[in-house]
Parts: sequence; C-alpha cells; structure tokens
Amino acid sequence: MDEITSVRIDKWLWAVRLFKTRTLAAAACNNGKVKRANASVKASAKVQIGDHLDVPTHDGLYKRHIEVVGLYDKRVGAPIAQAAYADHTSADTLKEAAEKRAANRENRLLRKEGDQGRMTKKQMRDWKKGLQSYKRKQEEEL
Repeated sequence: MDEITSVRIDKWLWAVRLFKTRTLAAAACNNGKVKRANASVKASAKVQIGDHLDVPTHDGLYKRHIEVVGLYDKRVGAPIAQAAYADHTSADTLKEAAEKRAANRENRLLRKEGDQGRMTKKQMRDWKKGLQSYKRKQEEEL
C-alpha cells in the first residue's frame, strides 16, 4: 500500500474530525478561516506532516493551533483522529473559551426563564382577557 505524502487540506480536516462535513471544511478554508503560516489556504491546498495550522472551533470562540502528525484521506475513528494532530493551543486561550462558553450557557438559561420575545397564542389570549391575569400566571411560574 502506498504511503500518503500529502492530502487536500479540506479532506484532512474532515478525516481527522475537526469538521463534521467536508463541505464545512472547504467553506472554512475558502472563507479564510483556516490559516497556515498566518496565510489563508484554499481547500485544494496540500497539507503535509509537520505543517502548523490555525483552525477555528465549531462554535467559533477561538482558533486551535495544531501541528499535522499523521495524514488521512478517509474519515477515521476519534482515537486515531486525535493522534493525527498535536494541539498547541495556549492554556490562556482555552481558559478564555471555557469562560465564554459558561457565560453563553448562563445567557441561554436566563432567556428560557425570562421573556421569550413574541407571545404564544395562549399567552396572547390571556393578555387580551386582561393584562393582570397574564402577569399573575408569569409570577406563579417563578
């Protein structure tokens, strides 16, 4: 079997599970999100062992700084995929991202408990019957 020396970058990002689909990986490359040596790379660019890449996370909170350790052109299992790259992302960046995720989680919980924006049909009927009845129901829920 032939040893792989280079692979398209979009294919490699998908194969090592940094992106869910190859289309998303190609879109990130073509939109300038994936960088090699601080320069944007196209989806068709070749990646080789030893290359250093800056790849955005799925939620876009930070960019991972990774080094290519293994080359795959077909999707592999998670343990093999994690061994295909070395993550050199700084601890400070990871800590900031964890704090942002926690803040986002809190905001989502507050939105669920609080005002949801547009009223549902039931809330609208209650409101039309009398503003006080709608407010009382909200207070009872809290």
